[in-house]
Amino acid sequence: MTKIIYNKYDKHLISDLEVAQFEGRIIVILTSGETEKAVRYLLAQPMLGLDTETKPSFKRGQQNTVALLQVATEDTCFLFRLNHTGMTPALKRLLEDTTVKKIGLSWHDDLIALHRLDKFNAGTFIDIQTYVRELGIEDQSLQKLYANLFERKISKRQQLSNWEADVLNDKQKLYAATDAWACLQLYKELTRLLTTKDYQLVIQPEDSNV
Repeated sequence: MTKIIYNKYDKHLISDLEVAQFEGRIIVILTSGETEKAVRYLLAQPMLGLDTETKPSFKRGQQNTVALLQVATEDTCFLFRLNHTGMTPALKRLLEDTTVKKIGLSWHDDLIALHRLDKFNAGTFIDIQTYVRELGIEDQSLQKLYANLFERKISKRQQLSNWEADVLNDKQKLYAATDAWACLQLYKELTRLLTTKDYQLVIQPEDSNV
């Protein structure tokens, strides 16, 4: 069955969609030793979804550093609390790796933010935005892209929460894991559509409020 996708997804439709969320294991990493074990596991996987979170700043000119790096497989997501561990040698090894595909959204911005913690040579990263453009999709946000391709919504309620809190609550952990996992799902579906051509792109009118 041919999939209908849109160059721009109507944001007003998102609120009525069923929520999509990660249903696997979520493991919080707080120490350098835990980081080493997690990275060994992750580098044995075929591909990974990545995202970052930063404590929001509500003061003009103030910019916080990245507090969380989340890295997901299909069934496990590691939450690296960078405000506790810093950029460990194992994390640099993960970020510099060239053997495992690492999938992100607008990942260039995340790399710039991670470089503020320590310098490293970025390895193999794939930005989903490159693929959506090939399909004719103009949206760039994770929420709109997921709704467009899967007709389900990614909740953004925890986006502006405190990512430097002493302990992340369950809602924060699920939000962070879902974002990284969703990057994997988007990449797989985008590559499928680009390979099979089994889609129809619907162009929204220029004057539509999307």
